[in-house]
Amino acid sequence: MPPKPLIAILSVAVLLGAAPQVMAQTSPGVASPPPSHVRGRITIHPGRLLYRHCVDWYELQHRPSGTVLYPQMRCWWVRG
Repeated sequence: MPPKPLIAILSVAVLLGAAPQVMAQTSPGVASPPPSHVRGRITIHPGRLLYRHCVDWYELQHRPSGTVLYPQMRCWWVRG
């Protein structure tokens, strides 16, 4: 067999063997999983004599769409 047809047959065989893999990567029906975003947490161990005291309330805020009630909160550390 001359070398040119042999190269052509081998290249077609390689392309046909790689086609299912390429189709699996670019298939529109298969969705990749969404990236997981993990927000960092801060853990505070102040000791037994301290605790957190919080006060919350609603405040009127004037916005272009109208006046709305907006929740507010203030927290601080106190000795127990």
